[in-house]
Amino acid sequence: MNKTVMINNSVEPNPGFFGLGIAPKILDILEGMKFKVPTPIQLKAIPLAIEGKDIVGIAQTGTGKTHSFAIPMVQRLVQKKGIGLVLAPTRELAIQIDEACRVLAHAFGMKTACLIGGAPMEPQVQALRKDPRLVIATPGRLIDHMSQWNFLPDSVVMLVLDEADRMLDMGFAPQIEKILRFLPKERQTMLFSATMPKEIMNIAAKYMKLPLSVEIAPSGTTSEKVTQELFIVKKEAKTQLLKKLLAQYHGTVLLFSRTKHNARKIVKSIRDMGHSASEIHSNRSLSQRREALEGFKSGKYRVLVATDIASRGIDVTGIELVVNYDLPEDAENYVHRIGRTARAGHKGHAISFATPDQGHDVRDIEKLIKATLPVSKHAELTLDRFSESTQTSSHHPNRHSGRQSNHGQSRQGQTKKPYKYPKPKFY
Repeated sequence: MNKTVMINNSVEPNPGFFGLGIAPKILDILEGMKFKVPTPIQLKAIPLAIEGKDIVGIAQTGTGKTHSFAIPMVQRLVQKKGIGLVLAPTRELAIQIDEACRVLAHAFGMKTACLIGGAPMEPQVQALRKDPRLVIATPGRLIDHMSQWNFLPDSVVMLVLDEADRMLDMGFAPQIEKILRFLPKERQTMLFSATMPKEIMNIAAKYMKLPLSVEIAPSGTTSEKVTQELFIVKKEAKTQLLKKLLAQYHGTVLLFSRTKHNARKIVKSIRDMGHSASEIHSNRSLSQRREALEGFKSGKYRVLVATDIASRGIDVTGIELVVNYDLPEDAENYVHRIGRTARAGHKGHAISFATPDQGHDVRDIEKLIKATLPVSKHAELTLDRFSESTQTSSHHPNRHSGRQSNHGQSRQGQTKKPYKYPKPKFY
C-alpha cells in the first residue's frame, strides 16, 4: 500500500450521512430507507470513494460494506459515462447487492443487471441489452457472458471486488485475474474484505492505483455485540444438545454444518423436534436457496441450516442465535459465521459445538480472534472435555489458523484434505 488510512471505531462521534459528499437526492433516498447513522466503514470509505480514490476496505461482516460502495458508484456514474461492475463470490450475495444498488440506481433512471450461475442465461442477456449502468456478477457467469460477447469489459469505469477474501478461498483467483486483464487500466477500483490475506495485498499492488487502506477493525476481529460460548460434546450427543438449546432460545437460529450431507440430516432432526427448518447449500437449486432464505426472513422457517459456501449471502437482521453445529474447516470462517448475528447494531449470540478431539481447532479460533471461548455446561446434559493430547500440543509452532505446516502436513501428520467447494463452471 502506498498510503494507509487506519481508522478506529471510537475516533469521533458519528455525524450522520450529511457532510460525506453525498448528493442531496441520494440523501433523500437514504432518509426514506430510515438510514440515520453511517457505520464506521461507510463514514470513512464513502467520502474517499466519491473522490474517485482506489480503496481497500477491511471491516468485519455485517458492518454495512455494500452501501460503502453502492452510494459512491451510483453518484459517480451519474456524472460520467461507463459501467460500474461488482464481483461477488456467491449467488445470494450478488442478488442482495443488486437489490441494494437497484434502489439507488432506479432513482436516477439507471438500470442494473445481475449475472449469476445457476440461473438461465437468456434473461441475463436481455438485461444486458438494456444498457445497464451497474452490473453485479459472480466471476464464472461474467466470464460466460464475456466469452459470448454479451458483456464488453472495455466500458467498465468502476470495479468493486466484494468479499474478496471469500472469492480467493473459493478458488476464484484465476477467474478474477482473467477479468482484471480485460478491464481498462483507467478505472476506479474498490476492494472490500473481512480479512486481509497476502493474496489481497498482491491484487491491490498489481491492479490498483495508490490504494487507500481503510481498516475499521483488525483482521479476524469479531463483532463486539456478539456473545460467544462453547460446548464440548461428543458427536453422538450433538442432536440432544441442539434440542435443549432450541427449547431454551425462542428467536431465529442460523445453524452451520460443515457438509451438505450433514445439513440434510440436521434439518430432518430439527423438524422431528417440532421446529420449522430449511437448508441452503450448493446442492440446492437457486430457486430452492431463494425460497429457503426468504422463508427464513419471513418467519416461515425458524431455523436455517447452511454450509460455509452459502454463508456470505445470508444478510438477515434479527438473527438471535448462530450455532456452529460443526466447527469450520478454516478458523477465519468462524468470524464470518458468527457475524451473521449482531448485524446493523443488534445484539446476538453464537454457540459452538466442539468434540473432545477438536481442542486444536478451538485454539486456532481463539488465536485468530485473540480471545478465549468460554466453555459452558448444561444442567440437563453430561458434557465432555478436550482430550489431553489436544491440550498439551495445542501450541505447535507450525500451526496457524488451521493451515498446513511448511511440510504440507496436517495436525495428524497426514496430508490435509482441503474443503471441497463445488467447482465453478466457467468454460
